[in-house]
Amino acid sequence: MPVQLVNQIAAGEVVERPAAVVKELLENSLDAGATKIVIDVEKGGTKLIRISDNGHGIHKDDLVLSLSPHATSKIRSIDDLEQVISLGFRGEALPSIASVSHLQLTSCWQGGDETWQLTMNNSAASELSPAANKAGTTVEVRDLFFNVPARRKFLRTEKTEFSHLEDVVKRISLSRFDVDISLRHNQRVVKALRAAKDQLEQEKRIADIFGPAFVEQAVHIDFSYEELRIWGWIAEPTFSRSQADMQYFYVNGRVVRDRLVTHAVRQAYSDVLFHGRHPAYVLFFECNPAMVDVNAHPGKHEVRFRQGRQVHDFLFRAIHKSLAEVKTNDTGSHELHHFSKTAMAKSEHVSTASQPGMQNQYSLQSSMPFAVAEQRRAYKNILSGILFCNCNILCHNDQIIIFNFINNINIPFKLL
Repeated sequence: MPVQLVNQIAAGEVVERPAAVVKELLENSLDAGATKIVIDVEKGGTKLIRISDNGHGIHKDDLVLSLSPHATSKIRSIDDLEQVISLGFRGEALPSIASVSHLQLTSCWQGGDETWQLTMNNSAASELSPAANKAGTTVEVRDLFFNVPARRKFLRTEKTEFSHLEDVVKRISLSRFDVDISLRHNQRVVKALRAAKDQLEQEKRIADIFGPAFVEQAVHIDFSYEELRIWGWIAEPTFSRSQADMQYFYVNGRVVRDRLVTHAVRQAYSDVLFHGRHPAYVLFFECNPAMVDVNAHPGKHEVRFRQGRQVHDFLFRAIHKSLAEVKTNDTGSHELHHFSKTAMAKSEHVSTASQPGMQNQYSLQSSMPFAVAEQRRAYKNILSGILFCNCNILCHNDQIIIFNFINNINIPFKLL
């Protein structure tokens, strides 16, 4: 088959949409040791994707070779493939992207004083030409799928494509806190994430991506056992989600979506979450590279663990133990977020006036375990929304007390 056709077939697996291009190029930048990455995008990535980094660059003699199929400097033998430590390793990304776009590659080898440029059109490389001196590498991808109309018509709107692209940037930016990453769309700055040097700065980056509410209700964990380590942030059950949109898991720095991992986390949360609710977390799992097979998915989204049961049990026990050790008074404080300040003040006034011996009922929740706190919250929501429009709902010991403002009657409900 012609080289162009071979590369376009490979692009069918690697280049699904603009977000996939950004993912592959960002991984190359991180593998090159970049500490600063700038991403410029136009029209959701369909018109332009430009990624510049300050990594070690590509040597002049390797520029043309880097755009050849299956050319990579990251693995050299089968032994390297069994313990991959780099994000990229197949050598498919650049030639595949070049086969469905106008690609320009500019790079300066570390320590060198010359910068060289190369362009690709229909998998045919131009002659090398000198360029303005700039450290690192810049990859420019224009008119994605210009020569594959069937693929281009399946692209969504500019807003949708950029949303997918931005999600990729978010996931990768959380995998490397030590790297400056900025994202511009249509010449407008969307994200400007500075390198984080300590836990406080790491949490600031997470807050920039997830929002401050996640950090306020998240617990930092760090567990190690033999060659396994899990660390990161898990949200308390009071921050559960209606969809699994805040679940970021990394294996040796690689973003993955793995069923074994998802099952272990859900099992750890099973006692404290209602059915249909999803936990939120940013977790980093580290292990010997030989224990995990990263060559199990065309897009490298999934991995296989050689000792899956051990990994599953380790993740479950670490997260379950962390949830159990969360101070119970934090649960009570988070329960207050489900009420407005006005309603809370009114509730305290009514309860103390009608029952002088009963103090602030909300403080009594501080000793509740997660499961009971969630159950009581469910009772409150159901009863207040359906049965008692003119009532105030308070928790006291093992009962939910419904106080009717009109008839001045307390109605106790025993928890199941």
